[in-house]
Amino acid sequence: MVDILHRVGVGSASVDDVYAALTSIEGLAGWWASDTKGDTNPGGVIQFRFTAGGFDMKVVDLQPGKRVLWEVVDGPEEWIGTEVVWDLKEEEGFTIILFQHRGWKEPGEFMHHCSTKWAIYLMSLKQLVETGTGAPDPHDVQISNWH
Repeated sequence: MVDILHRVGVGSASVDDVYAALTSIEGLAGWWASDTKGDTNPGGVIQFRFTAGGFDMKVVDLQPGKRVLWEVVDGPEEWIGTEVVWDLKEEEGFTIILFQHRGWKEPGEFMHHCSTKWAIYLMSLKQLVETGTGAPDPHDVQISNWH
């Protein structure tokens, strides 16, 4: 199995601000997918709909100010059963996000695409928390014919 890994620092924001952007429908719609709905509580399912498709994430674990863990329960075959993990910590004036999209069966072309898109959306999250305005789908950077 292989994983997508990223590290991003969000300046001038508390770990609680980043956590809120990861655990509320308004926050998620502000940086990832404008069309987001569902239940953000443990055991709930969040539906994310994009220009190019969508994903349903089951909320597996929430540790306020520390961790958010989702399991992909619907979407592209390569995503189903994978986990998306957001570990948070404060370090030298930044909230550090250690991001993992783990459990991919193989590193195919779609995984390459998703890794780049995750980086773009992580920058959108950073922008949302730092400035109040993110760049969620459909306003994100289009990187290829897959969007």
